[in-house]
Amino acid sequence: MSNDRPIGVFDSGIGGLTVVNSLMKIMPNESIYYVGDTARVPYGNKSKNRIKQYSEEIVKWLIDKNCKMIVIACNTASAIAIDHLKSTFKIPVIGVIQPGAKKAISITKNNSIGVLGTQATIESNAYADILKSLNPSLNIVSKACPLFVPLVEEGLVSGEIPAKIADQYLKKLTRTEIDTVILGCTHYPILKEIISKALGDYVKLVDSGKATSVSVKRKLQKLGLHSKKNSGELEVFVTDSKNAFNKIVKKSLGLNLHLEIKSISRIDIL
Repeated sequence: MSNDRPIGVFDSGIGGLTVVNSLMKIMPNESIYYVGDTARVPYGNKSKNRIKQYSEEIVKWLIDKNCKMIVIACNTASAIAIDHLKSTFKIPVIGVIQPGAKKAISITKNNSIGVLGTQATIESNAYADILKSLNPSLNIVSKACPLFVPLVEEGLVSGEIPAKIADQYLKKLTRTEIDTVILGCTHYPILKEIISKALGDYVKLVDSGKATSVSVKRKLQKLGLHSKKNSGELEVFVTDSKNAFNKIVKKSLGLNLHLEIKSISRIDIL
């Protein structure tokens, strides 16, 4: 099979485009199919079985589109569904949690790391478990920030409203000795400036999407699946209104996607 097949990437909404952006920068020759499950965003307040179901449906759809690898550009799905997806499908599957955890450990100076995420990600202890397995002496402070995803999906990424919410969520972390914080949701880098201001300049923020793109490149090379093309293509699919998606992408990410965003119904991916 051709190595020029696309990489399949999915998230509950627009947040995974932060991962896509990193992938395109580090591997401009790779084609990407991105699915934003905007009809069912957010995943963070769903049950484990529901998250596994949604993830499996999307991966099946991407495999039918002849994708050569799956990147779970969603921390919640990575935390809850990655083992299920790896055991269900015979295709390489990479999540965002382990790369983000490794990056944070390489940055921290005092072994004190904060983790921000959705309710489901934090309750899964996925980051805490991986961090502790890599360095048992770490001090880890986790905080669920459930309103961050809706803020981004509504385009409320600057101004008084997100700033006040960030201050409220992050009070707990400012009273600790953490020097590194993992943005444990791919929506959160879009709020990076507000989060950084709430925590203080001395706290380093880890974007798990950037770390994941490096892992994806290494995996493709190891498996001999890297594309030989000069340039790749991006195709974006959403499960709800494509017009609304494009507006939010432009407002939240500052990106003007010069491509056709295709809407796929939930029936199409079932």
